[in-house]
Amino acid sequence: MRILVCMSVVPDTTSKITFKDSNTKFNTDGVQFIINPYDELALTKALEIAESNNGTVTVINVGLADAEPSIRKALAIGANDAIRVNTEPKDALFVATQIAKIAKENNYDLILTGRESIDYNGGLICGLLGELLDIPSINVATKIELQNGKIIALRDIDGGHEELECTLPCVISAQKELCEPRIPNMRGIMSARSKPLVIVESISENDYAEYVSFELPEPKQGVRMIDAANAGELLDLLRNEKKLI
Repeated sequence: MRILVCMSVVPDTTSKITFKDSNTKFNTDGVQFIINPYDELALTKALEIAESNNGTVTVINVGLADAEPSIRKALAIGANDAIRVNTEPKDALFVATQIAKIAKENNYDLILTGRESIDYNGGLICGLLGELLDIPSINVATKIELQNGKIIALRDIDGGHEELECTLPCVISAQKELCEPRIPNMRGIMSARSKPLVIVESISENDYAEYVSFELPEPKQGVRMIDAANAGELLDLLRNEKKLI
C-alpha cells in the first residue's frame, strides 16, 4: 500500500508576525517554521496504516529549500521518502495542482492531508485534490481505518457524527481528534539523513490568486464594565458602536 501525505510548513504559533514591502509580503526574519500540526496528524495516521498493511509513506511538500529541515523531521518521524516541489506555495489551487501531478504519476492508494494550515486556514487542499484526481474525498476525519480494502472514516457533523465508507484511492483530511502525533527518536533522526528527498520542478501554471496586502488585527482594548442592571447600554454598544448585532 502506498500512501502520500501532503505537508505544509507554517510559522510557529509563538512567532511574532510582521509584514514588509508596504505590507505586501510576510516577513520571515526571525520566524521559526514547523510542520503544520494537522499535517503531523495525517503523517502519524499514515504511518499507523502503513505499518499494519506492509505499506510505505511518502511526504510531499510544495515549497522552497528552507522547508527541508521540516521535511527531514517528517522523515525522522517515520516517512519512507519525501518529495519537494521546488516552488513558492501560492494559492491553494496552485499547490493542489502541483501535488495532483505527482499523485497521478505514482498511483498512490491513499492521500492524507491536514484539515487546514494554521497560517491561512483555507482548508481547501483535500477537496481540490479529490476533484483534480477524480477520486473520493473525505474532509476533517476524526477516525480512519482500512478494512477489507476499503476506508472507513468518521467525521463530526452538526449535531453528531457521520461514518463514511469509500473505495481506494481516496483523499482524506485529518482533524485533531484523529490521533496523537509522533515524536522522532534518535534512531529516526539518524536514519532520516539517508532517506531519499527528491526535488522536482513545478509545472507551469497560472497564478490563480494574488495577495494585495496584509494587515494585523487591531490591538486589544481595555475591558468596559457595564452595570448588570443596565442591559440596554450593553445592547446599544454592541449594535451601534461595535456593529455586532
